[in-house]
Amino acid sequence: MQERLQKILSRAGVTSRRSAETMITDGRISVNGQIVTELGTKADPDNDLIKVDGKPVVISKKRVYLLLNKPAGYVTTLADPGGRPVITELIKDIPERLFPVGRLDFNTEGLLLLTNDGDWANRLAHPSHEVEKEYLVKIRGSLGADRIAQLTNGIKLDDGWTAPAKVQIIRVLEKNVWFTITIHEGRYRQVRRMCEALELPLVKLKRVRYGNILLGELKSGEYRLLDPAEVKVLAGSGGGQGKTVTNKNAKNPEPAGRSDRKKSLQRKALHDK
Repeated sequence: MQERLQKILSRAGVTSRRSAETMITDGRISVNGQIVTELGTKADPDNDLIKVDGKPVVISKKRVYLLLNKPAGYVTTLADPGGRPVITELIKDIPERLFPVGRLDFNTEGLLLLTNDGDWANRLAHPSHEVEKEYLVKIRGSLGADRIAQLTNGIKLDDGWTAPAKVQIIRVLEKNVWFTITIHEGRYRQVRRMCEALELPLVKLKRVRYGNILLGELKSGEYRLLDPAEVKVLAGSGGGQGKTVTNKNAKNPEPAGRSDRKKSLQRKALHDK
């Protein structure tokens, strides 16, 4: 049965549908030896030979859903022309070809989802779902009530006003402040740009929650597979307001209660002050 090329590439775990469209228009995809650049092109994955950059596309029937604690100093791509470390180097023992759900920039750490299920990734990325992303932030100096109000109400960036965010102070030190900020948009380097717009010197940025899923105590550079309950709750996420899910097999998963969550984040801030 014929399907759109971007859907086939997404199902094969090559990349997301949106990125697949770029790959097609860039002339990186061929079908039966012919380069394809039309976005509406269809193919039969069972009978047509589809290649990306000259390499055959193989659709795995096994679906993989993975949570990685991305370290700083890695790019969230499958290859980097500049030779910088890429996240796939951290999951070399996973035989399936996975791609990231969204991105974390080079210096940002924390929770990153990877999968070879394009439909699942597209549901999470769709703006209508407004899936929450929570970040632990460390800045130099202070964070006054006026800046908190601006972050909470929205800031005008070069691509428009940000949606209202949620801010919670975690720990105030002599020279630094730790706080969390929760957003549901997926703009490029959004939290960094929000801090830059308010002249808040950013020292550290780490994503600690995606929808209802917590990073927990997973060490930097380590990963774990999501269990079926986590996959299901993320797929149906309406902003991450429901019950927080932790993997029972994960080592020391973070507690879901608000006060316990804050204490856990305070311990992280104290450990890395």
